[in-house]
Amino acid sequence: MKIFLLTHERELHRGTNTGSLALENSQNIVERILWERINPNKELMRLIENNEAVLLYSKGESIVEGDTSPAVIEEYENIIIIDSTWQEAKKMFNHSAYLKNAALFTLKTGNNSLYKLRANQPEGGLCTIECIIEVLKIKGQDKIASELLLKFDQFNG
Repeated sequence: MKIFLLTHERELHRGTNTGSLALENSQNIVERILWERINPNKELMRLIENNEAVLLYSKGESIVEGDTSPAVIEEYENIIIIDSTWQEAKKMFNHSAYLKNAALFTLKTGNNSLYKLRANQPEGGLCTIECIIEVLKIKGQDKIASELLLKFDQFNG
């Protein structure tokens, strides 16, 4: 299993970026790909084109307009998570035609985000590491999910 963080360049310099925390502590399951509007990542495009990757988004503010049939995340070994602020994530999605062709999965959790370090989080919206933890649980990777949750608790203070 591989989780690709499609990361906005501004996130690389933010001390509040939880994607970085996941990268450091995920035993190489998480990989960062820098989002580029003009030059999209060819591997991600190929995975989406071949229906070998699913784009995950939280149940907060949906980045997708209209009615879509949700994918079954258990059927995918490659998961894409947009790693940015909610506002940037919408823009990234809207400026990336290839992402609109991806199978989509929405996390359905009863939990609100525990993330305290950023404002303007939508109701029900999870931060990047919380999404990764939920995906790991769904995929039966409970040990790594628990380790990441512990690191997130320490980070979130």
